[in-house]
Amino acid sequence: MDGEIIPRAPVPLRAPVPEPVPEPVPEPGRSGPEPPESPPGKGPVAGLERSVGDPVALRAGLVEAVGLLPALPPADVGDRYAVRSLTVLWLEADKTEHTRRAYFADLAAWLGWCARTGLDPMRARRADLDAWKGTLTVTGRDGTVHPASAATQARRLAAISSWYRYLQSNDVTERNPAAAVRRPRLSTSSPLPALSAPEAATLIDHAETRARRLGSEPAWRDAALVAVLFYTGLRVSAVTGATVTDLGYDSGHTILWHWKKGRTRDFVPLAPPALAPLRSYLAVRAAREDVTTEALTGPLLVTAPHAYDPGKPGGRALTQRDVWSALRRLAAEAGLPSAATITPHTARRTTGTVLLAGGVPVQKVQDLLGHSDIRTTRERYDAHRHKLDTSSAYTLAQILAAHRRPGGETEG
Repeated sequence: MDGEIIPRAPVPLRAPVPEPVPEPVPEPGRSGPEPPESPPGKGPVAGLERSVGDPVALRAGLVEAVGLLPALPPADVGDRYAVRSLTVLWLEADKTEHTRRAYFADLAAWLGWCARTGLDPMRARRADLDAWKGTLTVTGRDGTVHPASAATQARRLAAISSWYRYLQSNDVTERNPAAAVRRPRLSTSSPLPALSAPEAATLIDHAETRARRLGSEPAWRDAALVAVLFYTGLRVSAVTGATVTDLGYDSGHTILWHWKKGRTRDFVPLAPPALAPLRSYLAVRAAREDVTTEALTGPLLVTAPHAYDPGKPGGRALTQRDVWSALRRLAAEAGLPSAATITPHTARRTTGTVLLAGGVPVQKVQDLLGHSDIRTTRERYDAHRHKLDTSSAYTLAQILAAHRRPGGETEG
């Protein structure tokens, strides 16, 4: 890409028949499990990441991908309400980048099962969904196959139910066979890691120190990326989808406009520690483009020209897998114990848990993170922190310590 973040080759748009598929890591939410952030290079429509912000390219990519899905009637360009046409619109409407990618994978898995079992998905019943649910498996990082987690099952069922509901609302099918399928009970504890305040500070400091030492555009971009993620708690899709013109000024504050879940607009203030590396990055980028900082356009964070490959001129918006790779590389360089498991959502969880640990009211944290339901903030962030920081396990250890002697012997 630019010598700093090297993404894998683009994944072609294909309609997989995935059984098994990689285990995802869902982002928690009260309205049902949110589609996960896919790891680098994974996801059947990863190529659509390049279409972010380009509606024409996005529509073309979706048409191509949906055209390859199995078990559906052939495409009919003369029928605007054909199943494939509606499926394109379903994927396109009101979905973030990773939601769209995950829902496509879930639909492809269901339709692949229908194709293998000779089932017409337009005639499917609840019993068919129950049968499919029982076959769901995932492949771990070590290559072993095991049953899909409750969160994965729930998300896939939610995706299929959403698809049928959309078709039903357009009078293409009379029933939603997934509506009555029993969903697995989900844990209120998030499986995703969060960094402690010292760990987050270490990562931010490392990224900025590295940028000052190298002075390169990619290094300053990575420093800006880390700062914006950890100082705002924004979802990765909001950061990768932001443009330079989304930066604004209101009531004495520099703000960043972004897209929320549900495709609504909101803004977040950029505190000075987040704004400083971002300004440095934009200044270096503007100098390369031979324009003023005020004249910059395009995505907020972009790839830089490759040092040795003129075929990679840069200027492309960072993708989720670029962010994933950058965070893990920087975390490893900073010596963080969780470097191998850090994800873009780690920054979001860290923001919430650090603020709550600092005594910030849960309502203010809810507002910053954009949770529609305060229970998400309480159960996924505050309750998790209390389960660790104020666990009775530590109290028990203190009580027993008073009765123990060096060498492990207890008082008689």
